Amino acid sequence: MMLKRRTFAALMTSAVVLAPLAIAGSAAAQELTKVTFVSPSASAINSFGIYTAIGEGFFAEEGLEVSPQAINGSGAVLQALSSGQAQFGRPGPGPVLAARGRGVDAVFIYNHAAKNNFSLVVPQDSDVQVPKDLTGKVVGTGSADGSEVGFARNVLSGAGMTEGTDYSFLTVGDGGPASAGLASGEIAAYSSSAADAAILNFRGVKVRDITPPEFVRFFGNGLVTMGDTIRDNPELVEKFVRAVYRGHMFALDEANREKVMDHMAAGNPQESEDRAFAEALLEAILDKSVPTDLSNGYGYQPPEVWEEWQTVQIEGGELAEPLPDLTAAYTNEFTLKVNGSAQ
Repeated sequence: MMLKRRTFAALMTSAVVLAPLAIAGSAAAQELTKVTFVSPSASAINSFGIYTAIGEGFFAEEGLEVSPQAINGSGAVLQALSSGQAQFGRPGPGPVLAARGRGVDAVFIYNHAAKNNFSLVVPQDSDVQVPKDLTGKVVGTGSADGSEVGFARNVLSGAGMTEGTDYSFLTVGDGGPASAGLASGEIAAYSSSAADAAILNFRGVKVRDITPPEFVRFFGNGLVTMGDTIRDNPELVEKFVRAVYRGHMFALDEANREKVMDHMAAGNPQESEDRAFAEALLEAILDKSVPTDLSNGYGYQPPEVWEEWQTVQIEGGELAEPLPDLTAAYTNEFTLKVNGSAQ
C-alpha cells in the first residue's frame, strides 16, 4: 500500500488516460472542453466526486473532459490555479484565506468535505487525553502548508495554546514517515485526515482521536476556482459543479458502491489494491461529506463557519487582519443552483 503524496505521477497517468475512455461513448461527436483539476494528494478516494463524475460520464454530459492531476498540498494546488495551469482544485479553506490575504483571487465553489476531514490523533496508549496535554510537545503534519496545519492550530488555540510557546509543528509527511514519527516518539500527535488515520491503523500504528466535538463544523477541502474564471466563464463553473454534485450523489447511494469502487481504482490503482481497506476508507470519506445541516443541500458553505475560519487564520498568523470582503472568498451560487436549493 503506497499512498504517499509524492508518488502521484505514475498513479495519475492512468486516471488521465481512462477519463477519455469513459466519456467517449456518451460524448459521441460533441467536442469537449478540456479542463484540469488538481488535488493536494494522489488519493482518488479523497476526490471521489471528481472520479465518480469522470467514470459515470457526468462531465462528458456537461461537455467537459477533465484531466485530474495530483500535487503536494493545498499551497501547490493554489499555485497551479493562480498560474493558470489548472482551472479547478481541491485545497483547504485555511490556505484559500491565506492566499487571498496575499492577493490571490481564489474562490471556494463547493463544500466537498462538509464535516471536518481532519482529526488530531495520538497513539492508542498515549497519556495524552485532551489537546491541552500536548503542552511542550511536537505535533506532526503531512505538509508544511496544508489544511491539516490550520486545523491543528485551530484545535490547539481553542485549548488556549500558542504555537512556538506551548507546542511546535514538525512536517513529517504521511504514510510511513508519520507511522515512524509516532512510533519513535518524535511526534506526540499527528494532524490526520480521515485517510491518514485509516492508513495508520491499517499499518498497525493504532491511533486515538482527541479532537473536541465542536470542531466537526469546520469543513475541510472543497472545490475552488479563480475569480476571473467565475466572471469570464460562469457556465463552465456551473457545468463543473453540476457534474461533481451528481458524482457526489451517485457515490452516496450504497447501491452504486461497486461501481464507485471501480472508478476509484481507475483513478489510483495502488490505493485500491486492498479492496476491503479502500472501501472502508471511502465510507469514512463519504461520511465526512454529509452536512450536519441539510437545509441548504449538499455542497453548501455556511457563512458563519467561514467567519470562524478567518478568526483562526488571524490568530494563527496566516492573516494579518480580516479580509476586506470575506464573502468574496466563497460563493454558494452554483451549488444552490445545481442542488435545487436556490430560491
